[in-house]
Amino acid sequence: MTTDPRSPATGLQGARCSGCSVTVYPADAACPRCGGPADPAALSGAGTLWTWTVQRYAPKSPPYQIPPAGFEPFAVGYVELQEGVRVAAVLEVDDLDDVRIGMPLTVTAGHGVPRARPATPGEEGS
Repeated sequence: MTTDPRSPATGLQGARCSGCSVTVYPADAACPRCGGPADPAALSGAGTLWTWTVQRYAPKSPPYQIPPAGFEPFAVGYVELQEGVRVAAVLEVDDLDDVRIGMPLTVTAGHGVPRARPATPGEEGS
């Protein structure tokens, strides 16, 4: 791969196997299922929440750095994209009580872990 598949500048970049058609994220040159060559594939980012949990304690440092305002619990989950691949992402929600399996989300690439936010009505299924 010539570009970083997790770079926000390139969008959500995965790969699709030319032999068995499996799609993966992050992008890889080889298929994890059959070992054949995989071609870069831009992923839509549209999906639904497959499962999730709340991180209630600060991760170990490094690389985590406690923000100036202190640690706040946050949600992480797997989002199943329209392409059939599940992507681990930090869930950017205003209220952790609003998180539900099956909720429509939009995933974007970020430094480190991708970010997912609730989809607006125009984004759902796009």
